[in-house]
Amino acid sequence: MQEFDFYINPKKPTLGLYVRKGSGLPDLVDANQWQLEGQVWENELTPAILKGLEANGHAFQELGA
Repeated sequence: MQEFDFYINPKKPTLGLYVRKGSGLPDLVDANQWQLEGQVWENELTPAILKGLEANGHAFQELGA
């Protein structure tokens, strides 16, 4: 089972970002604005998030929605 890194932007705590474990942050975000919160297993993610990870290598999620 695949594992993913989960990041949060402390300035926007309702926005999360998932990337493949160990791959680091994508170039489209400012790494200084994101902090690693932990890891999640693929079975903890929704099909939509997994589809984004497969297609783009990363996926954003509105948290608490």
